[in-house]
Amino acid sequence: MTSKRKKTIEYNCFQSYSLLILHLETFCLSTNLKLMKTKTNFRWAILSLLFMATTILYIDRSALGILAPDLQKSIGWTEQQYGIINSVFMIAYAVCFLFMGKIIDNIGTRKGYLISIIIWAIATLGHALARSWVGFAVARFSLAVGQSGNFPSAIKAVAEWFPKKDRALAVGIFNGGANMGTILSPLIIPVLVLAVGDWRIGFLWTFPISIIWVFLWLKFYRKPEDTSRISKDELQYIGSDDADNQFVEKVRWKDILPHRGTWAIAVAKFMADPIWWFYLFWGAKFLNEKFGLNLKEIGLPFFAIYLVSWGIGIFLGWLSGKFMKGGFSLNKGRKLGLFSCALFAIPVAFVPHVSNMWLAVGLIALAAGGHCGWSANVFSLMSDIFPKKATASVAGFGGFAGAVGGAIVAFGVGKILQDIGVDGYAIPFAVAGCGYLIALAVVHLLVPEIKTIKI
Repeated sequence: MTSKRKKTIEYNCFQSYSLLILHLETFCLSTNLKLMKTKTNFRWAILSLLFMATTILYIDRSALGILAPDLQKSIGWTEQQYGIINSVFMIAYAVCFLFMGKIIDNIGTRKGYLISIIIWAIATLGHALARSWVGFAVARFSLAVGQSGNFPSAIKAVAEWFPKKDRALAVGIFNGGANMGTILSPLIIPVLVLAVGDWRIGFLWTFPISIIWVFLWLKFYRKPEDTSRISKDELQYIGSDDADNQFVEKVRWKDILPHRGTWAIAVAKFMADPIWWFYLFWGAKFLNEKFGLNLKEIGLPFFAIYLVSWGIGIFLGWLSGKFMKGGFSLNKGRKLGLFSCALFAIPVAFVPHVSNMWLAVGLIALAAGGHCGWSANVFSLMSDIFPKKATASVAGFGGFAGAVGGAIVAFGVGKILQDIGVDGYAIPFAVAGCGYLIALAVVHLLVPEIKTIKI
């Protein structure tokens, strides 16, 4: 690499990192200014914190997938060993999801989310110490422990701050952090790694951003009824459909496991979540092996995939709310929303059979968008069926099911690719195309009519 080229990369790296920090500082300043001027619509400021945390989570989570093609060559793991690394992450994620959901329901959203992000921020630093595939498996295990608290915390926060009719949209927006994180990762991480000349920086650079988030969370997050930052009108709007205000002190597994809704959510997550993990962990490797994209070239296709899917996910989250506001029942509106998401995923089955890279990228983007909308609606389904006090536990159980499915798929994909090679991608892409429709059929059989239960 020439000296001039290296200086250019270093400048772009510094510029990208500085711009991200500037945006975070601007967010802090603008939030404070808004609070001095008005006490309404504060729930959207809370939602922006959920979005930010989810963005950080997916940057940290997707860094390994971005660097995997190069790390596989430099460290020397096999396809099957890479599958085991991801399976370890998913198994830890599954088990901890159960505990984190209950912990968050018991200690509250504010403390639960704080503990979660501190653990995963420290675990992210641990990746820099790995020297073998076993070391990465240990680091990913630790990362999973912390990250398992993100979605139970965020779903509980949405249930606390938004009425039911707005929750799918709110979840679609904060869940867009998954897309933002996966957009930023291939744009920033390769630049950082090429500039510094060390892959470790790809795992280290988000730590100061996580610290900024911790300070913002501690400063601003309270339950709506415990903060003076909102007006009476906003508080009344947040609780406008709050007929499920029969809070209990603790939620036990025997309170939620007998309900068919719990298992419907588990099936929806078990079938769908592994598909998203497949895109995240094997997307860069597929494009590298099928179309020859390297670390410097992966940024633009990933940017396109996750930017498009982000927009589609928000649209599909909004769509089910639109159905309900247009006169459909909660049951029909939510299930039509889920069906719409499933339709977007079907064409992804053709990805391994196309010869044009951008056509493959477009099909993956549609399917990833379908998944984002599916997640928004499934997360909203949790709060449709269960009272607020139980949402984190139910989200934890659903996440457990999704992570178990992800662990099975991660090991299976690694084994398939080890035995068959690049042609083996046809199998997971075919499953990705039909998995959502199968999941929706099972959800409908388990919950023919969506309605809020009492615990």
